[in-house]
This record gives sequence, structure tokens and C-alpha cells, in this order.
Amino acid sequence: MTNRLYDIEDIIESLKQQKDEIKLQIHLAKAEARDEWPELEKKCKELMSKTDALRKEASDVSGDVIKAAKVVADEIKRGFDRIQKLM
Repeated sequence: MTNRLYDIEDIIESLKQQKDEIKLQIHLAKAEARDEWPELEKKCKELMSKTDALRKEASDVSGDVIKAAKVVADEIKRGFDRIQKLM
């Protein structure tokens, strides 16, 4: 289970880096990207917050919770990828 938690943490770090890069370029983005950004940023913050809680209670975390976090992280990543393609 610990390895899966580290997988989530790696995903979160990757998302943070990608989020920061996009944020620097967002003012140049097309209107579609600007419209999508606030929702993705909100989901990213929520995921990071939930990951902090997971980290604190790692011994009680079920595989289903980790899988759900990965699904959300993948959704955010796809959104970030769409925005970067629009830039």
C-alpha cells in the first residue's frame, strides 16, 4: 500500500510542476483554455488537500481511495494537456 501512496505523491508532484508551468503561460492562452483553467485548478487543489489527508492516515487508506485519487489526478492531467495544446 505504501508504494501506491508514493505513486500518488509522484503524480501530485508532476501535477504541481505542470500547474505552475501552465499558470505562467495562461495569460497567453486562447479563450477556451482560460475558461477551463479555473475548474482544473480547483480540482487540483482539492486533490492535493485530499492527498495531504491520505498521507496523514496512510495506514487506514483503502485501495479504493487511492484508485479514486488516481482517477481524479488523471482527469486533471488530461485537462492540463488540453490547455497546453491550445497554447
